Amino acid sequence: MPERKERHTDTLSSVKNIIMVASCKGGVGKSTVAVNLAIALSLEGKKTGLLDADIFGPSIPKLLHAEDTHPQVKSVDGTDLIEPLEKFGIKILSIGFLVDPESALIWRGPMASNALKQLLHQGDWGELDYLIIDTPPGTSDIHLTLIQSLKIRGVVIVSTPQEVALADVVKAIEMFKRENINVPVLGLVENMAWFTPAELPGKKYYIFGKNGCARLSEKYNIPLLGQIPIVQSICEDGDKGSPSVLNANSLEGKEFLNFARNVINKS
Repeated sequence: MPERKERHTDTLSSVKNIIMVASCKGGVGKSTVAVNLAIALSLEGKKTGLLDADIFGPSIPKLLHAEDTHPQVKSVDGTDLIEPLEKFGIKILSIGFLVDPESALIWRGPMASNALKQLLHQGDWGELDYLIIDTPPGTSDIHLTLIQSLKIRGVVIVSTPQEVALADVVKAIEMFKRENINVPVLGLVENMAWFTPAELPGKKYYIFGKNGCARLSEKYNIPLLGQIPIVQSICEDGDKGSPSVLNANSLEGKEFLNFARNVINKS
């Protein structure tokens, strides 16, 4: 990564809304939700950026078929700035663009936090309506770095309907509500809400439980921003780097667009 120099301008000063996408449980599809949210916001006419803050396990390059991307660095008024990748109408930065994708990063917490700060503050983000930050699973130094160094508009929490995932969502809600953190929870997103086979588009099979996030949203008086079904195409689209929301007429595309509109309304 470029050496960080004293900055004469704040590269985030023209970003209107910074929104974290979080989960306290791995494997719930958080990165897929973050990618589709960012693109959906762009499709709704919003200038949008996406930052992959999962320093140790970046997924964004794979989901966008951009594993071989190497951002350019330019000098502006003596400051080195990293030019984000522009794809599907959004600006994107990830540590995955800057390291060998097959090598494991063995960094202590402060090193990871410093790398994240460089992506944030040396990224040439320009004017944005939304910067979506895909955070690592759980709670860590990365989350604290973001909360302490940025003005976060709010957090969207992703979960599946099953109880083992919802138990961790409760921990996340309580963490963001703490007085020394105090980040608004904009709402919950229930991923893998039901299974719909391609040959039976009208059928719903609740293989991970039914309406778990809906019950939790009522209990904590937090909006349910969306329910994303399990359909084969979401996995296939992610693997080939063509996010499902781009197919706006599909079931999953409509759900992602509805989710993005709810985020706009809450922010």
